[in-house]
Amino acid sequence: MKISVIGCGYLGTVHAACMTELGHNVVGIDVDPEKIALLAPGTPPFYEPGLPEMLSRAMTTGRLRFSTEISNVRGSDVHFVAVGTPQLAGSDAADVSFVMAAVASLLPYLAPGNLVVGKSTVPVGTAGQLADIVTAHGSGATLAWNPEFLREGFAVKDTLAPDRLVYGLEESDGRGAAMLDAVYARAIAIGTPKVVTNFATAELVKVAANAFLATKISFINAMAEVAEATGADVTQLADAIGHDVRIGRRFLNAGLGFGGGCLPKDIRGFMARAKELGVDQALTFLAEVDQINNRRRERMVDLAREVVGGSLLGKRIAVLGLAFKPDSDDVRDSPALDVALRLVESGATVIATDPQAVATARRRYPDMTYVATPNEAAKDADAVLLLTEWHEYRELDPLAFGELVGTKAILDGRNCLDPVAWRSAGWTYRALGRP
Repeated sequence: MKISVIGCGYLGTVHAACMTELGHNVVGIDVDPEKIALLAPGTPPFYEPGLPEMLSRAMTTGRLRFSTEISNVRGSDVHFVAVGTPQLAGSDAADVSFVMAAVASLLPYLAPGNLVVGKSTVPVGTAGQLADIVTAHGSGATLAWNPEFLREGFAVKDTLAPDRLVYGLEESDGRGAAMLDAVYARAIAIGTPKVVTNFATAELVKVAANAFLATKISFINAMAEVAEATGADVTQLADAIGHDVRIGRRFLNAGLGFGGGCLPKDIRGFMARAKELGVDQALTFLAEVDQINNRRRERMVDLAREVVGGSLLGKRIAVLGLAFKPDSDDVRDSPALDVALRLVESGATVIATDPQAVATARRRYPDMTYVATPNEAAKDADAVLLLTEWHEYRELDPLAFGELVGTKAILDGRNCLDPVAWRSAGWTYRALGRP
């Protein structure tokens, strides 16, 4: 099929490359010329495992191109809208202006039988408004909503082999469903579950899923607070309750909590939209979910203060990890970067490192000190904070690493190290929710 993807940020770039991998002819459109200049020869503007290789393959086929000119969408059968919906300044609500602008820019180039497909995360009700706009234009095109469920670090896999497909369609739009089936023919052929529903349900699926995951993460972090007060071990607690098939062990890892460009803004936007709809009481629990998540960051700073003797002023602190999760260079609402900045505000000298996110962190906060490796960060440190659970940090040798620091004190912000091994090597080991 001939496909256009409007918006070449994280979602759009991955989607465009994967659509080419599936055999389609794709043009990616973005208003940012610097981004397109990187993408045109096949260089992704962010880190995502497997994406550079996929882009390289796509470019050699001649079936993928990128442009700033919206007119290049002409002739495409399916138009995916994958622009961002950031949190509005001064509000918890999502800013849908970019989505509205993207659809408006498409209108002059739509032809009968075309399908406009929303992938952006939007407040419930947005798809209906956009469907009216597309219909009113009179081109004969229709609109569908097809939410994305990408995990950073696994986005390529999640696009090519999703765990489910959701189509939000108007009741009579059998052609739209057939066109999406053609787009995702490979996933459907291997038995991927498919839910065909209305616009509102499709919009709610994404935010409801994110709200549930955020709640599960904050639940175990709330248990970590109780564990710290009682001497219990939250990791063993999670193991025990995780054996219950009704609960499961995934997303029960206590630590610094969630961050990134999706979960925090999505649950806040969900609450804001519920208030507009007059059902805000249904989601009041999400406010506590958000607060628990943020409390973990402050608790990590408090723990660092304890370990270095009561004051962070003038202390040299090594920070391992800046991205909000491993296998990503994304520092948006990153708990790791937030803790590092709070340490600086408390008077500490922070030496920070990350395998991929140093450049993205430096662009946002150029005044902090960044180094390339954990060994450089740890030199003469009064304490080491592991804040993003990269594989190379989990595999550090506590004996060899201990020869670099000034004081053998490590704070495991992700509960990903072996306390016995580190304590046996002479380290003071502390972690959130563990004795």
